[in-house]
Amino acid sequence: MADIGKWTAGGSYGPVLTQTDLYLLQTELQLNPILEGNSAFHLLFNIRDGQTGGFNPEDRGHDLPFTAKDEPATLPRVTDLIIISELTPWCTMVHNDRGVTMSDVCTSLWKEYTENFITEGEFACLAPRVQEQVKRTASHGQGGGNWGGMYYTPSSAPNRYRRVDWLRDKVYFETLQRKDGYAISRLGFKAPNIFVMSLTS
Repeated sequence: MADIGKWTAGGSYGPVLTQTDLYLLQTELQLNPILEGNSAFHLLFNIRDGQTGGFNPEDRGHDLPFTAKDEPATLPRVTDLIIISELTPWCTMVHNDRGVTMSDVCTSLWKEYTENFITEGEFACLAPRVQEQVKRTASHGQGGGNWGGMYYTPSSAPNRYRRVDWLRDKVYFETLQRKDGYAISRLGFKAPNIFVMSLTS
């Protein structure tokens, strides 16, 4: 038999468990090593612009393409992942009936943080210093004005802030981890498909 790795992309290498199946079976999920940060490929994923790439930690001088995007995010394959972060109050639901892939994780996180806005209530919960940092991040993210020939036209400050602005400079994906205690404190329950995302600058 040919040695096909267990993380091989494709739907023919194992069943896809629904969230109900997963909860009934109480099966532990194994994360793709790239998402855990335990791989020869270190994922560089910028949540602000959605760009993905990577490098080999033992040879940092060469950028590598993100060729694992179609690999399953977990084994067994599942239809749903729930991603939370200790830096933000939001919950990202990742869904794919054919099994969540690495690309699904990146795309869902990027859309969650760039297509949704911070509510007034959420913004009011931030300390004044952090509010100012979010405002600066949002202004900078919108271009913050540009040079048009010899004339400088300052852009007006945005009146709405995207969730990615909440992250300020921590816009690079680092890892996903199971943290049952944190999941219970945040969501009121733990489950095999709830993961906590770490971010870095």
